[in-house]
Amino acid sequence: MTLSLSAGPADLGALDTPLLVIALPSGGGVDESVSLVDAGLGGAIARSVGRRDFRGGRDETLHIVGGTSGPARVLLLGIGTPSDRVAALRRAGAIAARQAARMGTGSLAMYAGAVTAGEVEALAVGLAAGAWEFTETKSPPPEEERRAPLTSARILAADAAALERGVGSGSAIAEGHALARRLSMMPGNLCTPEYLADTARDIGKRHGLGVTVLGRNEMEKLGMGSLLCVAQGTPQDPKLIVLEYNGGKKGDAPVALVGKGLCFDSGGISIKPAQGMEWMKFDMCGAAGVLGAVEAIARLKIPVNVVGLIGSTTNMPSGTAVKPGDVVRSMSGKYIEIINTDAEGRLVLADVLSYAARYKPAAVVDAATLTGACVIALGHTATGVLGNNADLVKEVLSAGTRSGEPGWELPMWDDYKELIKSDVADIRNSGGRPAGTISAALFLAEFAGDYPWAHLDIAGTAYTESDIGTVGRGPTGVPVGTFVEFVRGRAG
Repeated sequence: MTLSLSAGPADLGALDTPLLVIALPSGGGVDESVSLVDAGLGGAIARSVGRRDFRGGRDETLHIVGGTSGPARVLLLGIGTPSDRVAALRRAGAIAARQAARMGTGSLAMYAGAVTAGEVEALAVGLAAGAWEFTETKSPPPEEERRAPLTSARILAADAAALERGVGSGSAIAEGHALARRLSMMPGNLCTPEYLADTARDIGKRHGLGVTVLGRNEMEKLGMGSLLCVAQGTPQDPKLIVLEYNGGKKGDAPVALVGKGLCFDSGGISIKPAQGMEWMKFDMCGAAGVLGAVEAIARLKIPVNVVGLIGSTTNMPSGTAVKPGDVVRSMSGKYIEIINTDAEGRLVLADVLSYAARYKPAAVVDAATLTGACVIALGHTATGVLGNNADLVKEVLSAGTRSGEPGWELPMWDDYKELIKSDVADIRNSGGRPAGTISAALFLAEFAGDYPWAHLDIAGTAYTESDIGTVGRGPTGVPVGTFVEFVRGRAG
């Protein structure tokens, strides 16, 4: 269930809520609105700030029990001295929601002083991210141990127009994040290629979008030997899923968003180690990001034409699975030598990128949990960004920064192409461990055609194996924010 978000005036003195969260910067004082609620607390907030019991450091919290009237609880939440206030408020919203969920308050109100529409949007997105949880495959705890989930949040400020705009756009983006995170968190036996296709059909039905779904037979007719070789080892029908959103002018070239949809990746014949293999259900986070982004874009009614494309299958070992040493023919006509069957995502994307050319796109941006090498290079903080067009790469990096999903550009120098030269085919699907993220992107570039193209390697940012404060273990929602901001930036 997505958090219900609303807006209200900054009349903290008359506020009745189970929890009031007040976001304060380092060294910040108590403004007039906070003073109104502080009067009912006997000046506890002002004393805590004055005595430096609360200093406003990033993520610092102080819980104050409310009085007989007004807020039942007040939570002071520090945002530090941020260089990017939008990012700081997004983070604060997430932490506030997670604290409220732990308390079992059911709802909260949040105040962060004077805010712009963009800052309200950031608060809304953060609150929804922090409140999100996946319970579909869990039995509920005993009734005496249950805490009320956070179901609603109200953002308070004096600027009613900024509140309305920010909550509206923030809610739309939050819905996209929630959809992507739910799909990503679902186990591979439930979130199958067919399930992703059904989700696309549901999005299309609700928003009036064109939806095309191709199966194994249709892809064979198109000569998609690269994608289909990954699907050789599974009885599940692979899917090429296309969503068409026509928000711009008729005839305008669309932006294409492409996602890798490996609903489970065992590695195939080049099988992965057993330890940690359960995390490979997240190998479809790129596809989930496309679906979540299209959901948000349609809700925002962005005036840009967008095509979302997903290649989805599972990568399994079997008697029919593709083998190291095999050579396959891609949709583009290029022959590929299979060096490592665990380098399967690029094989799927190769044919999807070729298929995208039929839409004559203005730009193509793909996202994939593609390489462990990207995790080694950039950790879990930044997404790897590469491409064949410098202006597009800058545009994508800027979108990532605005959305709170930072990226870092890696080079695509010709010297690295030596890594993927083949003795028996036009190209090989793996260049080995050195520069693994770069050689994977160079492989994709061979199928990107003449259009401007950028690649997001989200292997380190799409999900987290530990609690990172703003979200718990599991999917983060990356790259929904980057995709949405990129398309929104194209609206001018």
